[in-house]
Order: sequence, then structure tokens, then C-alpha cells
Amino acid sequence: METQTIISFLIASIALTVSPGPDNIYVLMQSISHGKKYGIATAFGLVSGIIIHTSLIAFGVSTVIQNSPKLFFAIKLIGAVYLLFLAYKVYRSAAKIDLDSGAVPKKSISGLIKQGFIMNVLNPKVTIFFLAFFPAFIDVSAGNTKRQIFVLGFLFIIQAFLIFSALSIVADKATSFLRDNNKFDVILKWVQIVVFIGIAIFIMLP
Repeated sequence: METQTIISFLIASIALTVSPGPDNIYVLMQSISHGKKYGIATAFGLVSGIIIHTSLIAFGVSTVIQNSPKLFFAIKLIGAVYLLFLAYKVYRSAAKIDLDSGAVPKKSISGLIKQGFIMNVLNPKVTIFFLAFFPAFIDVSAGNTKRQIFVLGFLFIIQAFLIFSALSIVADKATSFLRDNNKFDVILKWVQIVVFIGIAIFIMLP
């Protein structure tokens, strides 16, 4: 894969990972309530589940690419529309991140890893999202699309784990800032919208 493609993928992945969503909010909640090691354990479980989604996409999308370029284009188009739909949902939602740490049950480290893995694997939205996201960074002319997808999946896992772990470590400070600064919620909301729209446009570029 070209270096430029990898850099573009990492930039888009980091933007998506830092955008407030169920996964990073859950990591924050565990860290706030029980300490950073519990947040990191949760993060490890969540990103481990990505291996399953990456494998499903690698074998499914690769077959489509080999057998039908038109169908592959259709997948990219549907992916772009899906990302625009996500942007619309964020636009319609309230610009508020709820970090109330009052009722977060404490689990063991292994229990959190297991729970994070199951949460990720059983979430069909993750596969749908990756199916919308990954095709934009696949170079059909380079061949071996399975390897390309697994490389992208590995990169996504690494950056997500590092970011989630960093969130865990600075959870207390981040929580205070988010609670005291209402404008930051609005900024994060619009960052999400711009990221989703930007990637949707990028997917459809020739």
C-alpha cells in the first residue's frame, strides 16, 4: 500500500476514534468510576473485536472486488450514503455528552476485556460502518485486497487502542473539562458531522 493511503487512513481513523461515541464514552466511564486500568482493559476488549469485523470484510469485499467492479462501486456508494445518514443523525442529536459516573458496576479486568470484545463483535453497526469506511482506501490495481484490508484493520486497532488508553489515563481531567464547558460538546458534535461528510465525499472520489 502507498504511504499516502496509509497516512490518509490513519488521519480519518483517528478523527473517527476521538469523536464521542458509545465506545470511547464507555471507556471513559470505566476509568472515571474505577481507575485507568479498568478503562484500558475495556479498550483492549473493544479493539479485539475489530479483528472479527475486519476478517468478515476482508473475505466478503475481496470476493466482490474480484467478481464485480460495478457491485464494488455500489458498495462504496451505499457506504457514502450511510456516512451521510450518520452525519444527519448527529446533526439531529443534542450536543450533550453524559459522563455521569454514578452507576457503573465494577467488573474484573478479565470481565471487562470479555465484555468489551462481546459488545464489539455483536454490534452489527461496526461491520456496516467498516464496510462503508474501508473501501475508500483499497487500491484495486495493487492486488491482494485481503492483505490490504487486514493491514488497514490492524492500523485501526492500534490507533484506537492507543487513543482509548490515553483517554483512560486523562479521564479525570477530561471529565471536568467536558462538564464545565458546554461549548466543547457543540464543537465535538460538529467535528463528527464534518468527519462523516468528509469521508463520504472521499469515498466517492475517483
